[in-house]
Amino acid sequence: MLATRRPDLAKLTVGFILARRFTLCAFATFVDVLRLSADEGDRSRPILCAWRVLSPTMEAITSSCGIAVQPEERLGDPTRFDYLVVVGGLVDEVENLHPDTVSFLRRAAALGVPLVGVCTGAFILHQAGLMQGYRACVSWFHHEDFVERFDGLEPVSDQIFVVDRDRLTCSGGVSSAHLAAFIVERHLGRARAAKSLHIMIIDHAMAAEEPQPGMPLALAAEDPLVRKALLLMQQSIDAPLSIGRVVERLGVSRRKLERHFRETLAMTPLEADRLIRVEQAKHLLKTTGRSATQIAADTGFCDLPHLIRVFRAAEGMTPDAFRRMGSPAR
Repeated sequence: MLATRRPDLAKLTVGFILARRFTLCAFATFVDVLRLSADEGDRSRPILCAWRVLSPTMEAITSSCGIAVQPEERLGDPTRFDYLVVVGGLVDEVENLHPDTVSFLRRAAALGVPLVGVCTGAFILHQAGLMQGYRACVSWFHHEDFVERFDGLEPVSDQIFVVDRDRLTCSGGVSSAHLAAFIVERHLGRARAAKSLHIMIIDHAMAAEEPQPGMPLALAAEDPLVRKALLLMQQSIDAPLSIGRVVERLGVSRRKLERHFRETLAMTPLEADRLIRVEQAKHLLKTTGRSATQIAADTGFCDLPHLIRVFRAAEGMTPDAFRRMGSPAR
């Protein structure tokens, strides 16, 4: 990682806390937004931004993909940073943050340093007792993990990031770029935030309220029961749960679930599940070179004829015709 020191003129300074088996993509994406906004051109000089990886032990920290990052500084005084960013990863590692790091984060919170949770970083901040009274954003993929771990807390799983006073959390992946761009815009201006994203081939900055990818806008729902059911459907997209299994997991009757879906979305749970899988099939047809047969398997259809039949009913054309419409040649 690029060696950096806090220059006297730096307008934005960020300290990173990496959990064991953190998500490398979320960390690298966040850092690159800072890097590209910190200097003119592509010289990576930390002129307007400075960033450091912190650790109580200075031992290399291994990411979930096996690549290790070497910390650059010990924890020290948290007030030397404008933000402290906790990058999580595998849920099983949430409780394994070093006790000195937990104390450091608590001291930072007491001193008013804003805390950022990336990926399962929101889990880690909650585990440290630093999110009481705050809204937290987690990936739809980890929604149920969060609910099970923190009884009585309902995370935000239908938008890409959440800013709640001095706590900022995001769902991970590319959403970390948008949260980093939000912070850069706050301190360095919109032009530098936009520049960073454009160089990273990201068209534009997304607002916090933008929905997380994967859930069709037609299925945006406020009803908690409907949202939980939709998350279960999305998480099992390649091996769809029967509606009987969904209601069993949710602990409600089938009649109650169907009533909530009808009142909220004007459709049945089965229709919503089918829409989720068709939308995912459309996404794969547009963005990958996978065969229609493979996409049928990836999206939980029995076989290719089943996908074609459902797809034609929903879109008025076959998957191949849909793909041809979206091809570069077209």
